[in-house]
Amino acid sequence: MTSDLARRRTAVFVLFFAPGLTISSRVTRTPDVRDLLGASTARMGLILFGLSVGSMLGILCSGTVVARWGARLVILAGTSAVAAGAVVVGAGAAAGSGACVALGLGLFGLGMGGGEVALNVEGAEVERLLGRSTLPAMHGFFSLGTVLGAVAGMCLTAVGFPVLVHLLVVAAVVLGALALVIRRVPAEVGRQTAAGRRSAGATGAPRAAVWKDPALLLIGCVILALAMAEGTANDWLPLVMVDGHGFDAALGSAVYAVFAAAMTVGRFAGGRFVDRFGRAAALCGSALVGAAGLALVIFVDNQAVAAAAAVLWGLGASLGFPVALSAAGDSGADSAARVALAATVGYVAFLVGPPSLGYLGEHFGLRHALILVLVLVVAAAFATPAARARRDAVEPEPATT
Repeated sequence: MTSDLARRRTAVFVLFFAPGLTISSRVTRTPDVRDLLGASTARMGLILFGLSVGSMLGILCSGTVVARWGARLVILAGTSAVAAGAVVVGAGAAAGSGACVALGLGLFGLGMGGGEVALNVEGAEVERLLGRSTLPAMHGFFSLGTVLGAVAGMCLTAVGFPVLVHLLVVAAVVLGALALVIRRVPAEVGRQTAAGRRSAGATGAPRAAVWKDPALLLIGCVILALAMAEGTANDWLPLVMVDGHGFDAALGSAVYAVFAAAMTVGRFAGGRFVDRFGRAAALCGSALVGAAGLALVIFVDNQAVAAAAAVLWGLGASLGFPVALSAAGDSGADSAARVALAATVGYVAFLVGPPSLGYLGEHFGLRHALILVLVLVVAAAFATPAARARRDAVEPEPATT
């Protein structure tokens, strides 16, 4: 590996780490935000809908924007929006304004949705240049960021540290890291020139053809289910532990930290599993382990079991997004468009998840609302054979003598 490629890989690791730190810092303060707003579970679901709307706007625009201006600009804008959104959430909570919190979550989601696609386009390109499964480790740095952010958030929640000051400090750290590494991402990654677009239209399949690929759509469905399992934990796990299992706010945040740690371990260890057994097996195993964790949280009314089940939940959700996105990018021509499409389908989870679970939780309790997620994850296990990407499925012909 050349030194330039090594520096580029390190930059991607940092760029994945930064939003992970930000999102877990925000999530661990969710009970405090809820208390500052005096919001019910249903109202929190509506406030979190701002995150869903922002995420979908970002994800729907990102493919076109990356193709026109390249991944680097979208990563820069997205990460900046994530940092700014966290500050607005803190300011809204301090002011007791649910509308301001929803606006901040929308800005946060816009940055995450757009930046996530661009970052995965760059990550998939680095993985291709390295010639081995690397996206799980890249997402592992995202999870490492969530672990550190969750631990800090747990401690700051326990001592009653102001939410706004906490999120201001996190935003400053993220923007500083972004300034240090963004130049290592080549400006041309993901960019499609006008001549290239005309050539593709004249000689190759049109970009819209990716929507007609059944295998790619199935991969997107796998992402939807496993992203919903991950996103549900990000949005609701502390409150599930507080309202559904009787933990106090600090211990609820601690369980989320356990979940994030399990995600991190799964992603750093998962690359070797993927290289040895293939993407389909990795995704099927993830779905089954995640389903087991969810089932224990839902159906076993015991705090120790619930905390332990968060480990299974985290391990099960760990490989879904990175491995399926890698399979999508490797499933045919126009890798950036395929990654964008698969991620768009997956981000439907972030659109329907928070309000759906908030509504169900208000009527049936948050634990029983998770049955929806459990059903999706089990169904995803049956769709994982679609992740046998061409690079996995096509073996070279044996040499003849």
